[in-house]
Amino acid sequence: MTLMKTFLGAAAAVAVTAGAALADPAIIFDLGGKFDKSFNEAAFRGAQRWADETGGKFLEIELQSEAQREQALRRFAEAGANPIVTTGFAMSTPLSEVAPDYPDTKFVTIDGWVEAPNVHVVGFSEHEGSYLVGLLAAKASKTGTVGFIGGMDVPLIRKFACGYAQGVKAGNPDATIIANMTGTTPSAWNDPVRGGELTKAQIAQGADVVYAAAGGTGIGVLQAAADADGVLSIGVDSNQNHLFPGKVLTSMLKRVDVAVYNIMTAGADLEVGFEALDLSQDGVGYALDDNNASLISEDMKMAAEDAKAKIIAGDIKVHDYSSDDTCPVLDF
Repeated sequence: MTLMKTFLGAAAAVAVTAGAALADPAIIFDLGGKFDKSFNEAAFRGAQRWADETGGKFLEIELQSEAQREQALRRFAEAGANPIVTTGFAMSTPLSEVAPDYPDTKFVTIDGWVEAPNVHVVGFSEHEGSYLVGLLAAKASKTGTVGFIGGMDVPLIRKFACGYAQGVKAGNPDATIIANMTGTTPSAWNDPVRGGELTKAQIAQGADVVYAAAGGTGIGVLQAAADADGVLSIGVDSNQNHLFPGKVLTSMLKRVDVAVYNIMTAGADLEVGFEALDLSQDGVGYALDDNNASLISEDMKMAAEDAKAKIIAGDIKVHDYSSDDTCPVLDF
């Protein structure tokens, strides 16, 4: 029997797949959708891999508005989903309000923070991965000026920017870094037109490598860089090298897919707590493949791998913006 429940209205149906079991896991994708080619899509890949390998089913919803956050959590909990995975820091507040009402349900926040006995928190060392792509950006730049375009101006994205800036300065102490945020509301994650405009403005100021940490907005950044002569982009979260082969220097990998896969594999037996995925666990990194092989010289790769080893060993300390809301090498 195929069971379809429209939990949140026709525009945002939650699909409950055929034969859904009482304890099927669920995933709530943040604004921008599961095919944003970045953060959400990485989460989807992890869930889909789990389903493909196990034959299991998962419930899902792509949020269309802020109002749906709490609604989706309660609907999935009422339906018996376990665990319920949420993506994005903006789920923190609704999750902190909903989780206590369902003590037997395990919830997961990826990129958020909730202190509750039934909430598992997953964080990443984005500053470490961003340091590595910043180092590569400095070495690839011919103008000595590089750019950063973030999505919503929040501490998490400043964490990306600060790590990137530190890597750039390690590669070229005289480099100029231009940093812009797309906006201050959630719409900043899904505005590729604005992303393209900001990229063109940075290019006009001399930037020839631009790093996008902006969700769906980043597609506009990559497109604008690809359209310009002598300009490269850097993707984020997912490997975006293939989107514009030969024009994307690399992508800062954030293994949201691995986190989601492991969570769904654990299922209702998930041990809640705090999980931090860093360079030592390959939780973050940079992408090398056929699409950017011609852009990353052996010397560049060796420099990045050396920096990676030193960060893991503790010989290089990458400042984490979120630790004190400051960045030693970049003014916001």
